[in-house]
Amino acid sequence: MAESDNSNCLKGYSYAEPEIQQFVKDFSKLILDDALIPQTDPNTKVLNFKQPIDLQNFLDLEICEEPIPREKLLELGKKVINGSIVPGHPHFFNTMYTAIDPYSLFGAWLTEALNCNVHTYEVSPVMVTLENYIFKKISSVIGYPDGEGIFCPGSSFSNLTAIHLARLRYNSTLKQKGMFTCQPMTILKSEDAHYSIEKGASFLGFGTDNVVTIKTDDRGRIIPEDLEHKIRQCKQNKCAPIMFMATCGTTVLGSYDDLEAVADICQRYNVWMHADGAWGGGVMLSDKLKHLTKGIERSDSVAWNIHKMGGAGIQCSVFVVKEKGFLENCNAYRAEYLFQPDKIYDTSFDIGDRTIQCGRKNDVLKLWLMWKGRGDKAMAARIEKAFENATYLTEKLKRTEGFRLVLPEFQCTNISFWYIPQRLRGKHETAGWWKEIGKVAPAIKARMMLKGSIMISYQPLSTKGLVNFFRVIVGNPVCEKSDMDFIVDEIIRLAEDV
Repeated sequence: MAESDNSNCLKGYSYAEPEIQQFVKDFSKLILDDALIPQTDPNTKVLNFKQPIDLQNFLDLEICEEPIPREKLLELGKKVINGSIVPGHPHFFNTMYTAIDPYSLFGAWLTEALNCNVHTYEVSPVMVTLENYIFKKISSVIGYPDGEGIFCPGSSFSNLTAIHLARLRYNSTLKQKGMFTCQPMTILKSEDAHYSIEKGASFLGFGTDNVVTIKTDDRGRIIPEDLEHKIRQCKQNKCAPIMFMATCGTTVLGSYDDLEAVADICQRYNVWMHADGAWGGGVMLSDKLKHLTKGIERSDSVAWNIHKMGGAGIQCSVFVVKEKGFLENCNAYRAEYLFQPDKIYDTSFDIGDRTIQCGRKNDVLKLWLMWKGRGDKAMAARIEKAFENATYLTEKLKRTEGFRLVLPEFQCTNISFWYIPQRLRGKHETAGWWKEIGKVAPAIKARMMLKGSIMISYQPLSTKGLVNFFRVIVGNPVCEKSDMDFIVDEIIRLAEDV
């Protein structure tokens, strides 16, 4: 390529260039006008569904040798918006997140603009300072007198980190000698706990056969007696039970384990107690609801996704440990090109060795700005409103013909139910009848996606022998009781002749 061609290719990198400034302004307007403002309008679609091959053609994926004009980039931005799901829509109840809080969005934009790497104070002084503060704040919410933590790329990584710490507390020589020098170790979890434990066991070399499953009751809560029995059984089999993961808001039923009972058992047998509050941990912010996590302060570590119930931008996953300094003890390798001891500042502020990562994105700014902008009171009010809407929906479903709740009451804002079409009402509930019921939710969901009016997930729950049912996740602060009514009314409309 000629030198003149190179110089032309290298234009457009400076934000001082008028063309780039105009592009930023145009793109910002596009995001506000097309992505943000319309998403809270209930009269718009939740999605414009396209089959994968159609979406590929719609997006015009091919990257060519020559650049496309900036105007075409803006058109592609519109296409990306058009082809995407709208999780901030008041009729999106599909998964455990919703619209990003406006103040958190401001933090996310500022994060991307600053492009900081959070490992040393010298390259990220503001973000390191914010992280140290925010984990003091979160530790106080949990009830850890002197805890500390890290941001993780999702709660699966947080739960994996808990396993990592638990095995090193059990045997600190594993960091140097590895797992070939000690007796087998087991990890315990409830049958309704998150599947990331099996993934973590595989990744860290335990093997999934060394994950021990504990029974839950008919509402999805751990049976403490079975936990104690399984711990004793592990010890009798010459396997060291190193960790139990309690759950604060299970993924499907939203159930909270009895943390006080779990803590008693874990303390008795010296088992690391990890609390997975990825979904339901947000109740800790509310004086009205935090009783659901009573005993969490007795745990050794906590995972909490504040991008779920809390409304921060994805991702905002925190992992918090009660024992200050233990993260660094387990993970530090003091790379000499990063963590020089003779810097001009207090090098205890070089926090990169708390995690197994090196380069790490800043996730704290979007959380700190949101929390700062809302305050403790509004953070709690958002969650309390979701619980109020969920209670209203539960009662509405109880009163409406054709709907049957999976549980008589729900601890969290996961509301699960079956819709029973007219043709199946009043029939004997045989195995064949239930097989037909299991086909109803997928059929209605297909119509939801094609119409684009609402999104609700469905799933079976094999641990309880339950066929496909709907699971509504209530969390969007713009939702009102009328939106709960819409759920019921729209399912009835979509279920005609199912």
